[in-house]
Amino acid sequence: MSEGHENMNEKVINVGDEVQATVVKLEEKQVVVDIGGKYDGIIPISELSHLHVDHTSEVLSEGDVFNAIVIKVEEEAIILSKKAKDQQLAWDDLLEKYEKEETIEAEVTEVVDAGLIVNVGVRGFIPASHVETYYVDDLSNYKGKTLSVKIIEIDQERNRVILSHRAVTELEQEKRRQQVIQQIEPGDIVEGVVQRIASFGVFVDLGGLDGLIHISQLSHDHVDKAEDVVEVGQQVKVKVITVDRDTERIGLSIKEMQPGPWAGIKDKVQVGSIVEGTVKRLVNFGAFVEVQPQVEGLVHVSEISKEHIGSPQEVLKVGQKVQVKVLDVNEKEKRISLSIKEVEEAKEHAEVEKYQKDDDHSFQLGDLIGDQLKDFNK
Repeated sequence: MSEGHENMNEKVINVGDEVQATVVKLEEKQVVVDIGGKYDGIIPISELSHLHVDHTSEVLSEGDVFNAIVIKVEEEAIILSKKAKDQQLAWDDLLEKYEKEETIEAEVTEVVDAGLIVNVGVRGFIPASHVETYYVDDLSNYKGKTLSVKIIEIDQERNRVILSHRAVTELEQEKRRQQVIQQIEPGDIVEGVVQRIASFGVFVDLGGLDGLIHISQLSHDHVDKAEDVVEVGQQVKVKVITVDRDTERIGLSIKEMQPGPWAGIKDKVQVGSIVEGTVKRLVNFGAFVEVQPQVEGLVHVSEISKEHIGSPQEVLKVGQKVQVKVLDVNEKEKRISLSIKEVEEAKEHAEVEKYQKDDDHSFQLGDLIGDQLKDFNK
């Protein structure tokens, strides 16, 4: 074996030289190439790729032209490495992309306990903590997949390339977050997915940015637990009620997407009708009575009783059931005027009328009997 070899053009070929090679013949364990001299070039199968190769045809075909590195000069042949040249190019490319903080594609070739082995022209490694933004219990499903990654550490002398798919995902999430926060406006109707539920409300993913539905905005009805209304993973349509771009906080509402308790109230509570309600609040000027779920009307103090009273508390108490007459309904302003006094007056009027009818009937009966007695005496 010698350090150099002259070809027919008297050009000396030395170990470390780069030559152009053309595939002449594919054998099972080596490839014969033409390097432009009277001696063939030989590439052992182990020097074709940094990946495992079972047959030379997996990497090359007859007639392929590529550059290779001379690794040994023998009497009858020049031993070359395609792998060495490819890795040299790969390192140069990786170093450039690392400097520019570019994203690259990496195929997962192996799954190990600590993470993923990937092919980036050289052997690279993604630690388990850098696979996703969340913990992944089983990495086996990643084998064979191609992931977008960023280089977070590179050392050519140590043959070390550490990559992160999580970094790419986080960058994409941040871009989406900024896009959402800049475009969204109060009053917008948007769709999202329930991410998590807290005691005070529900966090909804709007596509990169979470918004909060406070528990009071889940329903027109009283809600004790958010879980009674929504569940994690559920897709919901919500109305945007507040946007704070400085803190990136978005307030959402499901309640405002639903018909309110006052919607169509004129059809439910008609003027002139008498309905039953529950006293909810007592104030100096009157009593608020719930006549429909979450719909309260006001009985002014002057409409509580025929008798003069100093305050509603003299005749009413919270929770008491009362009969009220509907005096007026204003759906737009969410106001209903009610009267207890008119119900009492109506009852009294009805009783008087009934009494008068009964009294007239008794007189008519007496008169009839008297007339019959007169006829009998005759």
